[in-house]
Amino acid sequence: MITTSNKFENFIENDDEWFSDIELKVLDLEQELTEWRESRTREFTAAPPRRDREMLRARGNAGHTRPGPASKPRKPSDRAQVLIERGRRPARRARSGRGRKIPIGAAVVLVVLIVGAMIVLRKGPSWPPSVATVTSQITTACQNPNVVSEPSQVNFACDTDTSQILWVFALLTSHNDPGYADAKTGRKGLEPITPAQGGQIAWSLNLHHPYNPLNPVDSLAVAARAINNIIGGATLTGASGKPTVQPGLESKPENCARYTGSPAVVSRAGFPGRCASPVVTREGRAALVADVYRQWMPAASPVAAQNASVLFQNSGNPGDPQVQAILKTLPDHGG
Repeated sequence: MITTSNKFENFIENDDEWFSDIELKVLDLEQELTEWRESRTREFTAAPPRRDREMLRARGNAGHTRPGPASKPRKPSDRAQVLIERGRRPARRARSGRGRKIPIGAAVVLVVLIVGAMIVLRKGPSWPPSVATVTSQITTACQNPNVVSEPSQVNFACDTDTSQILWVFALLTSHNDPGYADAKTGRKGLEPITPAQGGQIAWSLNLHHPYNPLNPVDSLAVAARAINNIIGGATLTGASGKPTVQPGLESKPENCARYTGSPAVVSRAGFPGRCASPVVTREGRAALVADVYRQWMPAASPVAAQNASVLFQNSGNPGDPQVQAILKTLPDHGG
């Protein structure tokens, strides 16, 4: 049997927009039923009033059965409230479910954004701050056109892809401090050579003032010319006035085989020999840097030369475990 309550619940579940109209109809119907019961107790005539017939007919059309006798009739407001609450509960549960999903979803999005920001903004491993300073000074020093080796025109030290060799060597030998002074050897500045040697190289750089090893730009320009001479060799004027050829690392076939994969060397009269193929591979450059460091620092150990090679190769990756291990051995690590 379909009851009034079930029918109202079905209506509410199928179409929530009808709820207001149904609620008014329920109140009217309950009021009329109550009035009819009261009139039955007062009237003893056989013929029911016209209003009672209309109400019975409405109940029959609506599918109602005649209610059984009740010892205590329920107030219209109470019955209406029960029907209203029964019809509203499913809708409330649906709305509350959607309501909970909105703040939960917003909270999840907020958490994701916060975590993402923390990952992006989290400070990772980095080079000492002095590296950035020396890098800018290298840019100025390398504007000197005379830093290339003569006459081979090697410019490994100031080439865009390899200029990090300057700050790597300066970091390892003088902690990137242009005011560095070694009391034992007497050397000063960023490059690991004596002021007298630096002054000789500075002469070939056409500096307009006496060489100052404590000036970082002068010091780096001298360092660049020295590195290029170590790699490409140099042709100098001897005491007799005749050119003297000083070979570089690329003048030896065995070195060229390590740097380029080919032992071929190009030789010309009055010029130091050079590898026939350019040094472009990662492994070749790493081997070249290690060899340069051993000539740059004659007393350097094989481990120190290897450290210079590792820092050079990972100039864009300070988080490399080997790099971090090397940096921790430096006296001014993090400075």
